[in-house]
Amino acid sequence: MMSSQELLQSALVWDNHACPPLRPNDVEFLPTLDRYRAVGVDVVSLNVGFGEQGVEDHIRMLGMLRGWISAHPSRYRLVGSACDIREAQAAGQLAICFDVEGMCALGGQVDLVQLYYDLGVRWMLIAYNHRNEAGSGCQDGADEGLTDFGRRAIDEMNRVGMLPCCSHTGYRTAAEVIDYSPEPVIFSHSNARALWDHPRNIPDDLMRRCADKGGVIGINGVGLFLGTDRETAPLIARHIDHAIAVAGEDHVALGIDYVFDLSELDDYVAEMAGTFPASYGYSAGMRLTAPEELPLVVDSLVALGHPARRIEKILGGNLLKLASDRWT
Repeated sequence: MMSSQELLQSALVWDNHACPPLRPNDVEFLPTLDRYRAVGVDVVSLNVGFGEQGVEDHIRMLGMLRGWISAHPSRYRLVGSACDIREAQAAGQLAICFDVEGMCALGGQVDLVQLYYDLGVRWMLIAYNHRNEAGSGCQDGADEGLTDFGRRAIDEMNRVGMLPCCSHTGYRTAAEVIDYSPEPVIFSHSNARALWDHPRNIPDDLMRRCADKGGVIGINGVGLFLGTDRETAPLIARHIDHAIAVAGEDHVALGIDYVFDLSELDDYVAEMAGTFPASYGYSAGMRLTAPEELPLVVDSLVALGHPARRIEKILGGNLLKLASDRWT
C-alpha cells in the first residue's frame, strides 16, 4: 500500500470548494494558494460569492481572481475543460475554477449562466441556507421546492455544462432538482446526516438519488458538520466511508470548504445571524480543515481499509470523470 504522501503525489487531487476572502481589491492572500500545491493538490474550486450577494459582487471577484491567476502562468492555470486540468497537472500548475453559492448571483437573469461559465464558474448552488428565487435552503422552516425560475436556470446550466449543486439547499428542493435535471447534480460540500444530524448535512436517500443521476457528493472538513471541534481528519474519512457505502465509490469526492481568512468568517457569523444562527452551532472560531491536513485524511482512509485505487477516485478521479463528461 502506498503512503499518504505517495498517493497525494501520484493521484489527481481535487478540492472542489475553498473560500478565499471576498474582497475584490485585496490580492494579498492569493500567494497562499501555494499551500495547495505544496501538499499535492492539483485542482481547486474557489468560491466567488454566496448567499444574498448580487451580480456585481460576483463579477468583481471573478475579475480580480482571473487577472491575478493569469499574471502567474508558471504556477496557476484557469480551467476551461478537463483537458486543461490534465495539462496543468503535467506542467506542475495548480488548476483553478470557480463556484457560486446561490442563485442570487443571477439577479433574476437566467442568461447570466453563460457569462459565469465563460468566466470559469463550473458549479452553482441552488440556494444558500435560505430561500431565493430558485428554491429553498436547508435552514428554511418550510421548503417550498424548486421554482419555475430554478427550472429555467437548471436548463441553462445543463445547456452550457455548468453543474447544479444542492449543498446548502433544502431537502424537498434538492430532491426536485435531482429529479428535474436530466444531467448530473452534485453536492459539492455536504456531509452525511446519518453520522451527524445537522440541517447542512444530507440524508442517505439524497446521496443515493444524486449517485443514480451520475452525480458526486463532496465531503467537507467543517467541524460543525462533522461533529467535532478537534481533530477532523478521522471524521472526514468516516463521512467518506459512509458515503461510499451509500452512494458507491464512483460518486464521492472532496469539497473541504477551507476558509482562508478566519477573521472574515467570524465577522460573517457575527453580522449575519439569520444565515449563521447560533441555534445551529455557528460561532466564532469554528474548526476547519486546512489543506495541510489532507495527508491525515488519506491515512485515515487507509486505516479504514480502503485500497489505493478507491482513494484515488475520492481524491479527484470521480470529479475529473464528471468534468470530462460535462465541461465543454
